[in-house]
Amino acid sequence: MTGILSLVTFAPLLGVAAILLLRAASRDEARVVSASKWIAFVTTLATLALSVLLVAEFDPANPGFQFLEDAVWFAGLHYRMGVDGISILFVLLTAFLMPICIAASWTTIEKRVPEYMVAFLVLETLVIGVFCALDLVLFYAFFEFGLVPMFLIIGIWGGKNRVYAAYKFF
Repeated sequence: MTGILSLVTFAPLLGVAAILLLRAASRDEARVVSASKWIAFVTTLATLALSVLLVAEFDPANPGFQFLEDAVWFAGLHYRMGVDGISILFVLLTAFLMPICIAASWTTIEKRVPEYMVAFLVLETLVIGVFCALDLVLFYAFFEFGLVPMFLIIGIWGGKNRVYAAYKFF
């Protein structure tokens, strides 16, 4: 099953693209808000299903990395992804928690809902990427870029001292 790891990692970006296209195509704000919630929820469920498939195909008797993907980018940098027995559980946990996060915010987030959903989907991609990256530069990129949606989520949709908390986080 070559490529399933990249599919699990980048599947949430398909939801991001759908929300952004919907946002650009529709002027009806209520429709965009409702549809972006459903797109995000369905996308996170699809990512969960893919991660369950990944776990089902995982061979626990093999102590090494599995589902390896390796492609040279430039100047010796590699796009190298794989999972072992621990990281696959973190991928599954991340994919399991994201639909819960979307469902928990269904009625509590009232402003900038499409942007919130996009931030969570991007965050899901980056967190799963952190757990799958086998190249240090790729891991660093996933990790550092993951700070951006977290900063926005805390700073825009956080509680009373959200701006202070966001800067402390950053």
